[in-house]
Amino acid sequence: MQSVTLNNGVEMPILGFGVYQISAEDTERAVSEALAAGYRLLDTAAAYGNEEAVGRAIRSSNIDRNDLFVTTKLWVQDAPAEDNTKRAFETSLDKLGLDYLDLYLMHQPFGDVYGQWRAMEAFNREGTARAIGVANFYPDRLLDLIVNNDITPAVNQIETHPFFQRADYQDLMSEHGVQTQSWGGFAEGKNDLFSNALLAGIGKEYGKSVAQVVLRWLNQRGVIAIPKSVRAERMAENIDVFDFQLTDEQMARIGTLDTGVSLFFDHHDPEIVAWLAERRLDD
Repeated sequence: MQSVTLNNGVEMPILGFGVYQISAEDTERAVSEALAAGYRLLDTAAAYGNEEAVGRAIRSSNIDRNDLFVTTKLWVQDAPAEDNTKRAFETSLDKLGLDYLDLYLMHQPFGDVYGQWRAMEAFNREGTARAIGVANFYPDRLLDLIVNNDITPAVNQIETHPFFQRADYQDLMSEHGVQTQSWGGFAEGKNDLFSNALLAGIGKEYGKSVAQVVLRWLNQRGVIAIPKSVRAERMAENIDVFDFQLTDEQMARIGTLDTGVSLFFDHHDPEIVAWLAERRLDD
């Protein structure tokens, strides 16, 4: 498995397994199959409601903890954010059955961001979170967080796929030492991604599927991907992307698919902000 080096020296696999929208009932089996297929990066979140199932799969795998890279995410916290962030972090560790996390992400750029980040910096300093980062931060929010705090986020997990490529933003993050990670790498099949003629044509040249072409395209850009599946054969297919190399011309052709617009939601939209602010999690 290829890896990237985060801004604090931590090594992170460039391809992992995500569990967003996998039910708690199906997660343990899915994660167990993903680990058996060779995945070592696991990505969950408090908001997904399946941390406990991820933890059970980790324990039953008998894989050495040092060989795994586990990420979970902090949901928006009410004041006092530092205290509530500490409680949320401890709850996630307890549900996962772990003593530390490899990466802890702030899931949304809302609430008392600075109080949450101060608590996360403390986790990082004490070693219970080897790396800390954010998700869904747009450039203005990310730069504001960087310049007003001691620790620069190691990762920003954002919507990134062939129809919303974020190349300029990736360049900006790279300048500041922030690693880009993709969520929604397959755009959840929107815009008929899996039957796209351009992607299918490139895949045919290598005997690869559209999904494999997309994952290879992301990884060649230096973007970490976390594809999700509940089917073992798809998990095996998605991790089998390191035996071919897209050409510069093919990468450029995929670049023409970019619409520059989110296919899901805009964190600058007041209705989205209000909806996220109203959502609270039960411990």
